[in-house]
Amino acid sequence: MSQPKVDIYTKFGCPYCVRAKRLLDQKGADYTEFDITMGGPKRDEMRERAPNAMTVPQIFIGETHVGGSDDLAALEREGKLDALLEG
Repeated sequence: MSQPKVDIYTKFGCPYCVRAKRLLDQKGADYTEFDITMGGPKRDEMRERAPNAMTVPQIFIGETHVGGSDDLAALEREGKLDALLEG
């Protein structure tokens, strides 16, 4: 079984983005990062996928919208992140 696709939308200089990517790296998760610092079509895509999201990072694991860095960290504390990353 393959791991679900992980997407993370970030902006340059965002400490929360760095923290989220560090946790994903520690978990050995492969992810695709979309830098939306300058806006553009990927920012529009993020807003389409997460209409109420106003901040970065925005993290998606498979079809699940995780939310931001704090949400990702909460999943880890609750012991739920590994299962989500394994699919």
